[in-house]
Amino acid sequence: MNESGSEVRPSRMRGRKRASVTKANYEALAEFRHALRKFLAFSEAAALQAGLTPQQHQALLSIKGALGTDWLSISQIAERLLVRHHTAVELVDRLEGLGLVVRKADPDDRRRIQVHVTKEGEETLRALSANHIEELRSIRPTLRKLLKQFEREQSA
Repeated sequence: MNESGSEVRPSRMRGRKRASVTKANYEALAEFRHALRKFLAFSEAAALQAGLTPQQHQALLSIKGALGTDWLSISQIAERLLVRHHTAVELVDRLEGLGLVVRKADPDDRRRIQVHVTKEGEETLRALSANHIEELRSIRPTLRKLLKQFEREQSA
């Protein structure tokens, strides 16, 4: 379980033959996780600097980045953020209080609530996303090199 109570399982390991793990694999995994942690630390600091919690930033990004739509339901937000439904409700309450999202009734299913990002939310998210894209560009060579190590191992 993660800190929010959602169960997280390594789904790809079940029923698969496990490859041998080399010292180089451990080194690459450690470097990859370090690069990810550095990016997450950057992301958390950027969100806080913008006046948001990291989870609020994640929620805005999940809504704006939803495939094929410009909104998500509370359940979808909970699923995307790996949190319980009531946690997503509280998160949306806070975002709505900040004027960053708005709830709308779903015209196809009045029981479901659509959560949309407001103009103010889009402006906040646009600035954060621009910074995140630049940060990803700066670490892209490191990530690419590490991922290539795993590709070489797999094909060998």
